[in-house]
Amino acid sequence: MISFSSDDIISGRAAQRSEDFGILFRKTFWAVMVSALLVVPAHAAKPDWDMAANIKEAAKHLAKLHRSQGSQGVLKFLDACYRTHTLASEFNRGLEACMAQDYMHSQVLAVIYARLPEEARTKSKMPSPDFIAKSMGARFSSIFSQYSFSTAKADDFKKSVDKHGFPIFLKAVFPKDAAGTGDKK
Repeated sequence: MISFSSDDIISGRAAQRSEDFGILFRKTFWAVMVSALLVVPAHAAKPDWDMAANIKEAAKHLAKLHRSQGSQGVLKFLDACYRTHTLASEFNRGLEACMAQDYMHSQVLAVIYARLPEEARTKSKMPSPDFIAKSMGARFSSIFSQYSFSTAKADDFKKSVDKHGFPIFLKAVFPKDAAGTGDKK
């Protein structure tokens, strides 16, 4: 059974212990974001909703969806979520929730897939951790550009999901490891 703590996921220690993944997810994702944000003006307004509360609710919904429909159900939901919320002319709390869910799901999925031998992933037609990171990075880059996110706003989003979303999602999806016991028995 795959076992890792919520602290490992958030800090990246689980990713570092995974041979293929290393620090790929964070570096690839944030490198794509920084390059995309270099051409974006830093004038986007602050949201008029409680970001922490929205991310916590998104994490609860993601956990419920993951338990009931699995990863494929989450991916279908995210596709529909993005198709709906990116039609808006302004960044909105629904899109923020989609992105938070995408970030949490993609990071956990990449860490888990990195622990699988490449041959098993290929045979089962599972994406590589690199592909997961780059795909999410491309989605976020497009949204950050569309809604004029500054680098600071992108960093605030990431920090907020790490702080408010991940603990809720990981505790719900991996309850035996909610105390952060990691690989210890």
